[in-house]
This record gives sequence, structure tokens and C-alpha cells, in this order.
Amino acid sequence: MKVVVTGGAGFIGANLVRALDEAPQVTDVVVVDDLSTGRLDNLHDQPVRLRLGTVLDPDLLDETFAGAASVVHLGALGSVPRSIDRPLPSHHVNATGTLMVLEAARRHHVQQVILSSSSSVYGMNPVLPRDEGLRPVPVSPYAVSKLAAEAYALAYATCYGLGVLPFRLFNVYGPRQATHHAYAAVLPRFVTAALTGEPLRVHGDGRQTRDFTFVGSVTSVIVDAVVRRVSTTDVVNLAFGARISLLDMIAELEDIMGRPLPVAHEAPRPGDVRDSQADCTRLRELFPAVRPVPLRTGLERTVSWMAGHVRAPRPSRGAAPFHQVEHCESNKSSHRPTCCPRAL
Repeated sequence: MKVVVTGGAGFIGANLVRALDEAPQVTDVVVVDDLSTGRLDNLHDQPVRLRLGTVLDPDLLDETFAGAASVVHLGALGSVPRSIDRPLPSHHVNATGTLMVLEAARRHHVQQVILSSSSSVYGMNPVLPRDEGLRPVPVSPYAVSKLAAEAYALAYATCYGLGVLPFRLFNVYGPRQATHHAYAAVLPRFVTAALTGEPLRVHGDGRQTRDFTFVGSVTSVIVDAVVRRVSTTDVVNLAFGARISLLDMIAELEDIMGRPLPVAHEAPRPGDVRDSQADCTRLRELFPAVRPVPLRTGLERTVSWMAGHVRAPRPSRGAAPFHQVEHCESNKSSHRPTCCPRAL
């Protein structure tokens, strides 16, 4: 089975590629990524083919999607603050990019498209936990772009019979999550600060709550969906109702690290949602065998991984010389990819 992963050099994508490699049903994994937020070194030890480029390029999608059984569309421009600073790029990549992916999948008779939406679409709806039937109240351009993406997917399912599975993700965290940029997510920022002895910067009073989900739990569900060809006629929350406040999260990190962590409170950010928690009823109906990684275990794995990666910030993509960017090709039978200096 050939599987295409857009955004496969990013945080969730790189973890997913590793999980797909362990599935015997998957024989070929192809990654599409422009490395705008992903990193080449996230894939350096993986037997995948990398196609360097954007999901807004229909020719690239045609070349990549031919013969694919499933597409996992993770390619996106994340971050609520980024979308508030620059709303048009978020729309182009997240909404129009998803439409381009769906069109390419339709052209090449791909049987299944799994895509990542976001809990941010619920916005200021006060109901907790949040089930998929609640009215979305998005309060940021990012949330609007994700709502548009999942709506396009469901429309393609209705109009063209395309098998789709739109997941609403809730505060995913874990190894390989970006730490050294202005739009880094809250948990990697906390862990980075804790490891480097800096204050943990909290926007607001810290009592806002999130449904943190370990990346391994997310990838296990997606791999199961690929293998069993799961599709739906509606969106699905991919989280497990583990609501925790930022202050309680900091207390967990203090316990793991064995010392107090200094906290600096800052003004709340525009577009931030006060509370978030998933109703996972629909998820468990579709994936009854799923066993999420407990919060404590996930945090310990995250801290352990990040302890070896956050001491010295890595250079950004723009700072790397062109000759350092290589694209690796191999087949799944070998874990020693051969590299060439051009896109495949």
C-alpha cells in the first residue's frame, strides 16, 4: 500500500512516518513538504521518498498521488498568533491547499484522504466537553481556515464519493515538536524554558485548560485508520478528554524535573480559547482498540527527548546553505536511504 503524507517532515508528520514504517500493510511512504515549518533532519533515518514542494502545486500533487491508496494531509501553516499576524498565508495553505489535495486525490482515484483539522474551530463555544455536533465559533483566521478545510473534505465525500476522515486535533505534543520559533506551541515552550533555566511564560492567569494529546496516541489512530480504510461522513475529535490547566501542567513538569520552575505571567493573546476538552465518544466508536498514552508518560518521553535537542537552537531553514538540503529515496526493504542533491 502506498501512502502519501503531506507535511511529513513536520512534527506530527515525522512521527507518523515512523509509525507507518512499522505497519506491514504499508509498503511505500512518500512525503510532500516544502520545509517551511518541517525539517529535513526529522526524516534522516527513515526509508521514505521526499518530494520537495508545496500542496499548492498541482503538478507535484499529480506526480505524487499517482498510485496512492491513502493520503494523510497534515501539511498546514499552524499557529493562531501567526494567522492573526498574517491571515492570507494561513488561508492559502490551509484552505486552498486542502482543496488542491482533494482535487488531486479525486483525479487519481485515491480511496481515502485523512486530514487534520483543529479544536480551534470550536472557538468560544462555552460547552465542555466539546462534541462534534456543537456549533463552531472560530475566533482566529487559523480556525476559520481549518473549518473551511474540513467542510471541503465533507463536501467531496458527498459530491464525489471520496472516502474522507477529518480529525480535529487538540494540543498535540511530543518529540520532534518545534521549540525555537516565535509561534511554538505552549508545551514545547514550557519544556524548553525548564531545560534552559528560563521562566515559563504564561499568557493570562494560567488557569485556562487544554486537552493535551501525546503524538504517539495521534499517530496510532491514524495508522489504524489507514490500515482499515476508515472513513466518515462527519468530523471526529482526536483527543481523549484529558483536560488540564496550564498551571497544573507546570506542576507536573516540576515533579518530573524535581525542582520548582519560575513562571512569568504575560497578557492574554488575541484569539486564544479559554478552555478546551474533547468529547471522544465518536473516536472510540470508530477506534475501539485505541489506548492513549497517559499524560505523565507522554510528558516524561517529551522531556527526555527534548533534553537532547534544545540546548543549542538549530538554524532556521533560511539560514542553511542550499547544498545542505538533500532529498532521500529508498524502498521500505532497506533502512539505509540513498541521498541525491535534487528533488525526486
